[in-house]
Amino acid sequence: MNFLSIFVLIPLLMMIALFFAKNRGQINFIAATGATILLAFSAILTYMYLAERASGNVAEMLFRADVVWYAAFNIHYSVGVDGVSVAMLLLTSVIVFTGVFASWRIDPLPKEFFLWFCLLSIGVYGFFISIDLFTMFMFYEIALIPMYLLIGIWGTGKKEYAAMKLTLMLMGGSALLLVGILGIYYFSGAESMNILDIAQKTIPLSAQYYLFPLTFMGFGVLGALFPFHTWSPDGHASAPTAVSMLHAGVLMKLGGYGAFRVAMYLMPEAAHEMAWIFLILTGISVVYGAFSAVVQTDLKYINAYSSVSHCGLVLFAILMMNETAMTGAVMQMLSHGLMTALFFALIGMIYGRTHTRLITQMGGLMKILPFLGVSYVIAGLASLGLPGLSGFVAEMTIFVGSFQQTDTFHRVLTIVAASSIVITAVYILRVVGKILFGKVQDPHHEELTDATWWERISVVTLIIAIVALGSLPLWISNMIHDSLMPVVNNLLR
Repeated sequence: MNFLSIFVLIPLLMMIALFFAKNRGQINFIAATGATILLAFSAILTYMYLAERASGNVAEMLFRADVVWYAAFNIHYSVGVDGVSVAMLLLTSVIVFTGVFASWRIDPLPKEFFLWFCLLSIGVYGFFISIDLFTMFMFYEIALIPMYLLIGIWGTGKKEYAAMKLTLMLMGGSALLLVGILGIYYFSGAESMNILDIAQKTIPLSAQYYLFPLTFMGFGVLGALFPFHTWSPDGHASAPTAVSMLHAGVLMKLGGYGAFRVAMYLMPEAAHEMAWIFLILTGISVVYGAFSAVVQTDLKYINAYSSVSHCGLVLFAILMMNETAMTGAVMQMLSHGLMTALFFALIGMIYGRTHTRLITQMGGLMKILPFLGVSYVIAGLASLGLPGLSGFVAEMTIFVGSFQQTDTFHRVLTIVAASSIVITAVYILRVVGKILFGKVQDPHHEELTDATWWERISVVTLIIAIVALGSLPLWISNMIHDSLMPVVNNLLR
């Protein structure tokens, strides 16, 4: 069996084991063991990938396998990874691992929760290892379907409305995406749906004019592209903690990854012609998301709009079409994934104690919950781009790469996008000041207890990853940069 298929097989085995689990102890053991194994295999894969590159293997995709799945339509189960895929798999494993511990006391129906959580993980892992368009789309759908139930059953607030809105909008994006994928296959004249094979063909420019916007918008809906972002804040606000972590930390990255891997790579001519339209939309996403976060009072809504802004930066950088900006885009995916997962984990832990997410009803929590308070400050500093943490490395790389475009249009948009850093600082420092310092608003909060051991495992793991990415970024940025060259060369040909 191909090594990469393990990432789909392990969550599947977890689902089978969970089906036979009889009590919460067994459920938690299965979930924690599976998540730990996935994290270990991700680390092993990263080491194997770097070793292959160091030995001189220059193949575009490594660890490839190809099995005919449905011959009538030339659909193959085709897998392979490059540096970008490996980075995304590592991110997914970290967030699945921390999400399990953040959901240690999930109630009600813990078995069913983790069953759907594992199915969501299968979709995400499968998407990142697939290099066949249809297989990629199938895993994309597998990742979306569980969200409805995870939010609708285990969520809070207007969970039914949020689940329905999220599902309908993402399915609408999927419809656009399916038409785009089938069009790419048909007009390319390729013998299979393998991305590497299609990249060697030339899709007529007249077809690209229709297929590029369909594909980019299809993925852009999941990447919270303006004006298709409205599902994101409601979905985040109502989702349970682990689902919010996986949703914002990884699921939204499927949009940026897909736009880069499919739309930009396979239709370079249309990308050049139409990039300016989507650059304007992504620029609006960046600034609008940041301004919207400033006026919110619910912690989850603040972080949700922050995600709209940060994910907008990912698509913004991809559309700059140079290796520096694209490297920054992938670094931003990793950085945002880690820090937003940390934010949502901490918000869930604070909400579980205070029973409120409104910043107006909190205060003085740094004295009462010092571990959670300090961790929230670290997450906030990463979000506003403090040097030494992941946010600085990612955003600096994006803005340096974007400024390499010498025309006025691109530079003005870059300056506008960079202004979001100032706005981010406003809402982050406002929240930190409101909830952690000052006078305690509710006397009952004086009796709260700090983080438990399983919560500390989740939080500390994410903080270590954020600091590691911010302090030692070169090995992963070089891994990403080398893998971007085929895409960049295709865009420049």
